[in-house]
Amino acid sequence: MDNRAFTKLIKFLERVPAIAGSIGYGSESDQSWWVKFTIDTTHQLAWQTVQEFGHVLNYLSLNERLPTSFYPVSPPPYMNGGPEEFLSWVLECKNMEFCPGTCAEWLSGRLPQPVDDIAEWEVD
Repeated sequence: MDNRAFTKLIKFLERVPAIAGSIGYGSESDQSWWVKFTIDTTHQLAWQTVQEFGHVLNYLSLNERLPTSFYPVSPPPYMNGGPEEFLSWVLECKNMEFCPGTCAEWLSGRLPQPVDDIAEWEVD
């Protein structure tokens, strides 16, 4: 998969308030693609971001699920340290027809609008 395929999704993720640092991405021999990033655990929207992403990417619909998975990854904590430095999140897709740009559209259509406005993330 060409690196340009990730541009729309990366630009979207960079706008999410609780996402911090660099965003990695790649594909595995034309069978799957992934994006890896960090959510700032001290950000006021950290766990709401996890919940929103988990909902859209893992369980938007029980009958028609997206071909995506969103989950945490970490090296062994006893060797490295806590989640502030070593917890990352992976968005993975095992269906190459569901490209990263399409994923960005699904997220954009279901997360608070505009995604970079913290006030829009407030839950009543």
